[in-house]
Amino acid sequence: MKSTNMLSNQSSTRQSNKPLVIKIGGAILEKTSALKSLLNVIDSLNNQAIVLVHGGGCVVDEMLSQAGFITEKKHGLRVTPQVQMQIISGALAGNVNKSIVATATSLNMQAVGLSLSDGYMVSCTLSEKDLGMVGEPKAHSSMLLDTLLNSKFLPIISSIGSLKSGELVNVNADDAAVAICKLLNAELLLLTDVNGVKDGDGEYITSLNNEQASALINEGIIAGGMTAKVNAALYAANQLRRSIAVASWQSPEQIINLLNGENIGTRIQPSS
Repeated sequence: MKSTNMLSNQSSTRQSNKPLVIKIGGAILEKTSALKSLLNVIDSLNNQAIVLVHGGGCVVDEMLSQAGFITEKKHGLRVTPQVQMQIISGALAGNVNKSIVATATSLNMQAVGLSLSDGYMVSCTLSEKDLGMVGEPKAHSSMLLDTLLNSKFLPIISSIGSLKSGELVNVNADDAAVAICKLLNAELLLLTDVNGVKDGDGEYITSLNNEQASALINEGIIAGGMTAKVNAALYAANQLRRSIAVASWQSPEQIINLLNGENIGTRIQPSS
């Protein structure tokens, strides 16, 4: 049962013919009420194929700290020493993934928890960015996701992958979402803690291309985790030849507007 009239009246929303990949992370994973609000909106879109891809840096940082490790990042990307991989994979593919699945199940949704290597969905190679056990993902096989989506399941995918050797690797969740998006030729929505990308005046930008993004990164206006998010969105936009939305998880009803063809958050544009 939906919690608001808005949700009960969404059956008339125009659905996209393409699947929608939604990447979540950050504070939404620590706020059960916010996660439930997002899942309620997803559940209301009965005929829309949706895949959730998640990170969980806040949970990883906490578990590493409890184990006596210090978190290191380069250009907004997590450095993953081999000795930390067991904790990181357990946090993301275990604790975070199963908590999201459990929350979805409590709402009577058919959710399935997965990692990137399940069903050989995504193959990974070791990153060349000197980040330790960090993988670069590449779309491989959509067979498992096709089966699940056709059966009306909600796949919830953690950003843990594996190398050809069988070793587990940590994958930037934005990059993981891009790989899944390419796998399904899907639309992509990157949900973050803020409603898009800000300019030098602190105002949200409605549209952003590669040239503008590079200038803002060089000026330090786009920094930290947002740099990785914008770069992932630019890569996805160029690969898919369409714009990618970066918006806030605090207004999950925006997903409905997105599926209706409206602009939400910041639209990252492909190169011309």
